[in-house]
Formats: sequence, C-alpha cells, structure tokens
Amino acid sequence: MREPGRWWRRKSTPAKVETYTRWSFHFFGVVEVLVVGLPAVGGPEPRLGGPLLAMVCAHAALCMVTVSRALDWTRGRRKQPVHLLWVLGAVSAVIAVGALAAVEHGPAGSDDVGTAAGAVFGTVLILGAGIITLGLGDRRHVFSVVLAFATGAGLVPLLLGAPVTAAAVTSLVVLLGAGFVAFTAALSVWLLNAVYELDEARENRARLAVAEERLRFARDLHDVMGRNLTVLALKSELAVQLAQRGRPEAVDQMTEVQRLAHEAQREVREVVRGYREADLTAEIVGAQGVLRAAGIACTITGSPAGLPASAQSALGWVMREAATNVLRHGDARRCTVELKVTEGRVVLSVENDGVRGETGGRGTGSGLAGLRERLTGIGGTLEAGPVGEESFRLTAEVPLPRKAEPPAAAARQASRPVHGAAS
Repeated sequence: MREPGRWWRRKSTPAKVETYTRWSFHFFGVVEVLVVGLPAVGGPEPRLGGPLLAMVCAHAALCMVTVSRALDWTRGRRKQPVHLLWVLGAVSAVIAVGALAAVEHGPAGSDDVGTAAGAVFGTVLILGAGIITLGLGDRRHVFSVVLAFATGAGLVPLLLGAPVTAAAVTSLVVLLGAGFVAFTAALSVWLLNAVYELDEARENRARLAVAEERLRFARDLHDVMGRNLTVLALKSELAVQLAQRGRPEAVDQMTEVQRLAHEAQREVREVVRGYREADLTAEIVGAQGVLRAAGIACTITGSPAGLPASAQSALGWVMREAATNVLRHGDARRCTVELKVTEGRVVLSVENDGVRGETGGRGTGSGLAGLRERLTGIGGTLEAGPVGEESFRLTAEVPLPRKAEPPAAAARQASRPVHGAAS
C-alpha cells in the first residue's frame, strides 16, 4: 500500500509548483460551487435554485478543463485551446444572462432570488474572464477580454431596465474581480515558467561542466598527438626518400621515428592518467561549493589527509558522481558527506534527502555502473539505495595497501572534520 504523500515527494520542484498552480485554479471552481451554487438551492425558491446550481456546476467544470488545457499549452505540451476559450466565454455570457432571466421570472419582490442570481451573474463573469486570460499569451488580448466582460456586465443589466448606478457598480465589480484573477493567472504562469527555466539551467550547468572537462581533455590530447604526428610524418617521409636513394641514414631516421613514437605513447598515457585521476580533497571542496550555490546545506566529516593516491583518485570520482546526482536527480535540502578509515578500508558515504521515487532515479544509472567497475578493479565496493522515506545514500569502500596503510595517528586525523566544512 502506497504511503500518503509519497506521490508529492516523488515530484521535482518544478512539478510541485505546476501541481500547486493547477490545483489553485481548480479550487476557484470549487469555491464557485460552494459559495454561489449551493446557497441558491437553499433559498425560498427551490425551482430556481436547482437550475442556478446546475449552471454554476457546469461553468465550474468547464473552467477546470480550461485551466488544465491552458497550463498544458503554456508548457508546450499541446496546442493553444482557442476553441475552448471561446466556448468558455460564450457559456459564461449565457449563464450570466440566464441568471438575470431567473430574477425576471422569479417572484416579485423576492430579494433572496435577486441576491442569488446577482452572485451567480458576477462570479461567472469574473471567473470566466480570468480563466480565459490563462490561455492568452498577448497582454493586449488579456486587457481586451477583461474590458469586454466588464462592459457587458454593465450593458446587460442596463438594457434590462436596471438603474444606471447599479449597472455601473456591477461593471466596476466585474472589472476589478476579473482584473485580479487575470493578474493572478499571468503571475502564476510567469512563476511556473521561471521555475522550469531555473531547473533547466541547473541541469545545463552540470552538462556544461562535463563538456568543459571533455574539451580540456580533447585539447590536451590534440596538442600532444598533433605535434608528435607531424614530426613522425616528416621523419617517415625523409626516411622513405633516403631509403629509395640507398642512403644508410634512413636507418637513423627510422630509429628516430621509433623513439618519437614511444615518446608520443608516453605523453598520451600521461594525459589520460591526468584525466582519469581525481583529487579527493579538491572534489570534496568543489562539491561543497556547488551544493551551497544550489541552496543545499552540506556537512562534511573526515579528512583525506594521509590517504594513498590510489584511494584518493578512486574516491574522488565517487565524490564527483555523487555531487552530480544530488544536483540532478532530486530536490535535496541537505547533504552529508562522511569519510572515515576502518579496518584497513576507506569508506566514503554521501547521503541526501529529497529523493524522487524508490531509488531517486539513481539505482541503475550508467554513472554508478562505471564507478562500480572502477572500484571493483582495485578491490573496492559501491552501494547505493534509499534510506528511510526521503533519503538516498551512496557508500564506497576502497581497501588500503598494507604498506601504505596510515598509522593510528593518521587514521584519527582522517576522522576529524575538514576545517570550515560544515555549512
């Protein structure tokens, strides 16, 4: 059985904002039925209250459908619901006129019927105009819709014989109410789009970091191989020409080509080794800075001081992948990093809250699979999975070489927190 609220915790921050926005406008329809429709049934004229309630319920349902279609359009999931917007406008006008007609056919001098019909008249026009603006992208169209509904709210009662003052007041009320709902709709759409853009920018930042590292490696490799291959090509061409002439110097040139080839191989290995090796201290400090910039409280316990280079390199990659996952695959508010040495093994644990789904989307990712392969090659292990209801923990263990195993003093130092690491 699914726990209550899990569907909400599984959503990303933009999805939560979208759900909140969508149901906030749906709530307008619920308020319309509860505040305007139901009181009409309890009035002194049940035969008029029933039709008024039916009209209000139909209008509220149409508003909810329009809200869903309009928000989907703002997010680019469907086409602009132009026909539905026209239908909502027409239905709002018909129901408003029908409410006034109920007053004309009701018992003479009944204030309750007039009050109920007037409430239906004003509420339907205000919500109808406001919901329509949710599906409009042009500000001029928004102003036009609000003014049109406000003008109609004043003209219709005036044509039915209402006093000029009453018609003007009705028009002003609809103008202010529809304007407020329209402003709320425009602000909500702007906020929703801003949240999605910020989330996309955060993901792009992570992708750009990876792309910059790849470009750096490609640039270094190009510098090494480009220079060496050019020299090898020239030396080889010279050796061919000398060999064709029967000159003994061709052997010397080919010997030089062989030496240059070995030198190029050595330089490529150094470039690749520098790309594959990661400094654990630098990765921890860098992860802490990135997480803090993203608004995630980061607490770090332990120090990599005294650890061998092989362990630091392997755990540096783990730290880099863990920080990337925290940023991209969750809605974390806190992150805890713990580094300790126990029984000849170095243990790095990264735990964060705000996971999405059962495993936070990280249980079988290609990044974790690559880390497992890297750690397995040196006798290490990697475990990743949910902890409790909202947390995710990644734990990596790397064995220490016997002769490089730090003494007790170094082990105690490794259990101390990094200076200034807690945020």
